[in-house]
Amino acid sequence: MKKLSVVYILFFVSLFISQTGFAQERMLQGRVFTFDSIPLIGANVQVKSTKQIVETDTLGQFSVICNAEDVLKVSARGFNTEKFKIEKKVRFAIINLKLKPGEKSREYAIGYGHVKDVDKLNAVSNLSNKDIDFSMYSNIFELIRGRFAGVQVVNGEIIVRGVNSINSSSAALIVVDGVPTSSSVLNSIPPVQVKSINVIKDGSAAIYGSRGANGVVLIETKKGGDY
Repeated sequence: MKKLSVVYILFFVSLFISQTGFAQERMLQGRVFTFDSIPLIGANVQVKSTKQIVETDTLGQFSVICNAEDVLKVSARGFNTEKFKIEKKVRFAIINLKLKPGEKSREYAIGYGHVKDVDKLNAVSNLSNKDIDFSMYSNIFELIRGRFAGVQVVNGEIIVRGVNSINSSSAALIVVDGVPTSSSVLNSIPPVQVKSINVIKDGSAAIYGSRGANGVVLIETKKGGDY
């Protein structure tokens, strides 16, 4: 009789655990971009707990079944793999993959069909400290002027689309570590502390509103683990 009781107890405990586990599972939707605005097509999204793998559609969208605090591994040829930790309150995930340095990565991104609007990708110029030694430049303005074709530095402002007129500003929006800032701030950032620079010249800058009308310069500085 005691053995039978133990069996019943174990059965109900296992049933409770399994039901609890199922209760934690939920549907999560999201989108995968590159350069914060270009949808990535056919990127792999893998759920850590179940090993489920799905691909993003033509809009970069995906949906998966995951646990409350699961981890997504997102990858695509030519891009750095990203891990996204799902928090309980997250209902829609926005994940941005960074294009790897070098022309080969751009060829992979286009050749494998990850980017539908090739013109947009080609309009984004990116430069990493893995490509060249930034320390050879005395300041960021000199670095940008020397490494990005067609980009000008005029009176302390960065011009990526040419000068509009005498009365209206042609300065590009400067974004440092995700925060819009003035070009004067760049004087306090030594080139050796810069991890990467992206220059956006086309409509992809529209996500920044009217501030991005003259293009956007995205600068990422080094963190502790980057040195």
